[in-house]
Amino acid sequence: MAATPSPPGTSGRGHSSLGHACLAYDDRAALEAAAHDFLAAGRAAGQQVRYLADEAPRGWDFEPELMRPAEHYPVGGVIDPATGLARWAAATEAALAAGYTGLCVAADTTALVRTPEQLDAYVRYEHRVDRYVRANPFTAMCALDRRVLGDAVVADVACVHPHSDTPFRLFASGPGSTGAALAGELDAATRTRLEHALDRAELDPAGGELVLDAPGLTFVDHNTLLDLDAYARRRGTTVLLRTRLRSAARLADLLDLTALRVEITR
Repeated sequence: MAATPSPPGTSGRGHSSLGHACLAYDDRAALEAAAHDFLAAGRAAGQQVRYLADEAPRGWDFEPELMRPAEHYPVGGVIDPATGLARWAAATEAALAAGYTGLCVAADTTALVRTPEQLDAYVRYEHRVDRYVRANPFTAMCALDRRVLGDAVVADVACVHPHSDTPFRLFASGPGSTGAALAGELDAATRTRLEHALDRAELDPAGGELVLDAPGLTFVDHNTLLDLDAYARRRGTTVLLRTRLRSAARLADLLDLTALRVEITR
């Protein structure tokens, strides 16, 4: 089951660095247990809490605001990333105006990723949400029914969350950055998923260079470096990979890459 971190306290225009998670669940009890813990932590931090699911939770010691997914999302259709994010931004502002420290949401979004078109749009949407979470008092956990979607689709969504149990994560870096962060392991098994994640995230190079901050990267193979170089050339830009892995820099030198630079950080 994917990680479900508890959001730390927030105040005013603060944000939570642990506020965006993805849960893969196999039964309703697992969904409700994880959603309870996530929302309880948000409630303890003074956030307004909302639970988006088709059924009300059972046996909770508090009552979140319950919304059906169809009340917020185009269930059966394709989500528009900008519109979807704008709704949560407005809801966050309303929560602040009502005296809360922010908004905390747990949402079952299984119905939004059943087709390839839905999946592409939803992953773009989730990356926009991640950027918003990094700079605003909004915390969110999306939940996906693995029995319905299968492991591959769940992993395609989970890998764009900073907190999930996938081998690698591509997520928003610090507020104001147009690049992204990378963590985990990148090898032969993750090449296709990373390529899709990069394309769906629609990252915006700043000044002709796309920065990938990767202090949490624990392994990267030479094929992934070649893929990143090819990605940069397709985008007509340069990719700067910042990592602690000296092996990555040595490999990059040996491969004589033209559009990928590796910078060693402490």
